[in-house]
Amino acid sequence: MDKAATDKRGIVYRVLTLISVCLIAASFFSPGWWVSLTAPNYPEATFPQGIRILFHMDSVRNGCDIRASTEVEENEALDCVHEMDTINHYVGMYPIASGGPVEKAYSPFLFAMMGVMLLAFAAPGRNARIAVSVLGYGAIAAWMSMAIYGENGISKHTSAYLEGLVVSLGQDSAEKVDDSNLSPIVKMLKQSLEESEAKETTEVSATGDKQALIDNLRANYNIDNNKKPAHEQEAWNGSVMQVFKWHYAKSLARWFNEPERNDPLVATMSSVAQILYVVILAFMALMVFAAFSARSVFYWLLVLVPMALPVGFLAEYAGWLWWYGHSLNEMGAFTLKPFMPTVFGDGKVAQFTTHSYPSTGFFLMLASSAALLLAALIRFKQIRLAGDAAAKM
Repeated sequence: MDKAATDKRGIVYRVLTLISVCLIAASFFSPGWWVSLTAPNYPEATFPQGIRILFHMDSVRNGCDIRASTEVEENEALDCVHEMDTINHYVGMYPIASGGPVEKAYSPFLFAMMGVMLLAFAAPGRNARIAVSVLGYGAIAAWMSMAIYGENGISKHTSAYLEGLVVSLGQDSAEKVDDSNLSPIVKMLKQSLEESEAKETTEVSATGDKQALIDNLRANYNIDNNKKPAHEQEAWNGSVMQVFKWHYAKSLARWFNEPERNDPLVATMSSVAQILYVVILAFMALMVFAAFSARSVFYWLLVLVPMALPVGFLAEYAGWLWWYGHSLNEMGAFTLKPFMPTVFGDGKVAQFTTHSYPSTGFFLMLASSAALLLAALIRFKQIRLAGDAAAKM
């Protein structure tokens, strides 16, 4: 076997793999899909993009921009996440934040894990693969454990995830206080202070300041926690698991406060979140084992799992759309039969036209998968030729 040819194949598949790592990382920070609603009561002149939202890996974000119009001057864009939630609740659909809560909570750890898998796949030799695997998975396990169960673990998640949680609440963190007995002058001073604080909080949150977002979540959590009987109260510890369970329950009850229906959903998702934590740790341990031999079947999981990312994303997206359309609440103002929302293309729900299309992140995933497919084929041929040469010796 020509050693130069083998070395060249090794360089090519490693370069392709490293390119894929960059593409997958970029896809995490880019919107994977977008959905828009248009209707006669949302004219194009006023809503040029319709009511539009962006699905990121760790959050759902506003897809509406500030209008460039000579007739109307806007200082901030319409909050289309809230607007779509408002529209959807009329037909009994749960808020957007109630979909994919576990996936969003674990997304940075899963993407980091895929990055380590590909770095191990590209590593030259067994020792390098094992070193990358042990160090990489070990760091992810520590990071994930501190975030999911540790004190103030929510601070170790992404700012976008925190902002998505805050935005989806649709409320500020201030408790309502009866000020009817205050003098008019005191009321004016109090209102001026509140407006000043609200402006500062908005400005800080807009910059993505984590602490401001965490303070907002903690304040809202404490308000809800203090309303519970004393034996049910749980002091704030700021772990992702605690915030996740509280926020998911609050999202479900935001429009439809039915504990008998919502509580089982919260229990199910909480169990799934805890099981997934164990599954991820077990899978990373398996990937350390896979790094020992390039001739093992498990070795190919290092590249096949990241290669399947776009398929997994679409399956998750379609699955949650099905859940939204088949979990309609009877408390909605209008009654619809269970339906499957449009996954790709244009559809119709009542008087609304829905538009659902891939965005930048999904195309980055596809590009990464194509590069990984080529890298895997080159690597497979390299290993096979090395085996043939060894057999002839």
